[in-house]
Amino acid sequence: MLDFFMGHYAYWFTMILLSVGLYGMLLKKNLVKKTIGLTIFQGGVILFFVSVAMKEGATVPVKADGLPVSEVSNYMNALPHTLMLTAIVVGVATLGVAYALLIKIYNRYGTLNEEELIDKIQ
Repeated sequence: MLDFFMGHYAYWFTMILLSVGLYGMLLKKNLVKKTIGLTIFQGGVILFFVSVAMKEGATVPVKADGLPVSEVSNYMNALPHTLMLTAIVVGVATLGVAYALLIKIYNRYGTLNEEELIDKIQ
């Protein structure tokens, strides 16, 4: 049983990150904390995709003299890693825009509490 948990530690850590991020997004009232929860959730999703794409004993998909091209099990698929690298870049850009919007919201309404904002907007 312990071997099962230790053998799948990346999946357990992914589940913890997803749970913490979802908790932050749904149950916190401060918009900065919601944004941090979104970032943690995104990190969990990226970790999941990278850990699923990992292949034990495989190498990068570059032709090498010692590895036959016909044996595809020697190579790792680079597409999931490439997509997750793109997701990280898009996530950082989105996070920057979100924080810029939060600064504008705070300057206009004087609070970042979700309930107080709804009261002030109505």
